[in-house]
Amino acid sequence: MLWIALKMLTGDRAKYLGIIAGVTFAALLIAQQASIGCGLLLRTTSTIQDIADVDIWVMDRDDEFIDEMKGLTDDDLYRVQGVPGVDWAVRFYKGQGRVKLDAGNPKGKGLYQQVTVLGLDDATLVGAPREMVVGTLADLRIPDAVVMDENGFKYLWPNEPLRPGKVFEMNDHRAVIVGVCKASDTFQTFPILYTRYFQAVQFIPQARNVMTAVFVHPKPGENVHALCRRIEERTLAPDGRPRLKALTRQEFIWLTLNYFIRRTGIILNFSITVSLGFVVGCAVAGQTFYTFTLENLNQFGSLKAMGVSNLRIVGMVLTQASVVGLAGYCLGVGLAALFGEIVPRFSRLAFYMPWQVLVGTAAAVGLIVVLSSLLSVRKVLFLEPAVVFRG
Repeated sequence: MLWIALKMLTGDRAKYLGIIAGVTFAALLIAQQASIGCGLLLRTTSTIQDIADVDIWVMDRDDEFIDEMKGLTDDDLYRVQGVPGVDWAVRFYKGQGRVKLDAGNPKGKGLYQQVTVLGLDDATLVGAPREMVVGTLADLRIPDAVVMDENGFKYLWPNEPLRPGKVFEMNDHRAVIVGVCKASDTFQTFPILYTRYFQAVQFIPQARNVMTAVFVHPKPGENVHALCRRIEERTLAPDGRPRLKALTRQEFIWLTLNYFIRRTGIILNFSITVSLGFVVGCAVAGQTFYTFTLENLNQFGSLKAMGVSNLRIVGMVLTQASVVGLAGYCLGVGLAALFGEIVPRFSRLAFYMPWQVLVGTAAAVGLIVVLSSLLSVRKVLFLEPAVVFRG
């Protein structure tokens, strides 16, 4: 019976390919848009991901995401350093600054450009970029030295080779690029500058508390989650609540993601597009599959006249729908993955396809197949075997 069902399905190649094309388009649109949405959300945590050598981030208790963090005091750093189980704890700064480019810049004389400034501990340079394209990290110890990310350099000096020596101003202070590094694309797309902490303090407008976070490394064998709770317990505010919040790297990533999911329309906007793909897939696949069933009513009637039960007929229809769904899913997801592999090489497209997208797309395609099958099954179940003898 399954063989007969497959022969009936592939008998009309045009309709067979039409059904697969409809499911393929739906799977492609769902997987592609969901992956772009995931990639965009992932860029909000790019700074946390790039700083892979830090186990614990300590910040103000009210901080909700990486781009808006309240300043900490030096006393906060000393308290954290004194918590049992802490191997070392160092300063970190992240904020926005403005650079004034020189007259020779191709974008125009006196151009001001917003940048992201990362201030690293002067002694250890914890949080430094992991891959240098030009120069070395040791050059950061030179006065006024900064390291810029590769995309930022190409944006400010297009069509120029990557090289150190570029000079600009920040907060009326001279800054010199001593190296170029690799860095993940950020949500805001500003150029990224790495420098020493006390150098960064000079590059930004003065504020009372400029320390953004404290990087903590636990002693060997220390449980990271237990140390986080201990840091919070040892840094209580006068109201009895923890003054500081200690999170693992993964916890901070999820805190930032949850903020953007709750406070922005990213998920809603991409959900609308994904829903549109689902509706289109249901409409195209359902209509085509229903037409296919109507044109094969005589064959189904013949089978029922020969004694084939309704259950076997339903099994045949579901087999046909499953074959179409599997083929459309594989083609759609494959095309989406190919798109995500090729397009980002020529652009800064955000694209990330985790396993959850594959499972979600499979569930959506499965639902499309089930809904399409229901339209056809109902017609077949109420089919009279005598229809085959009507002229």
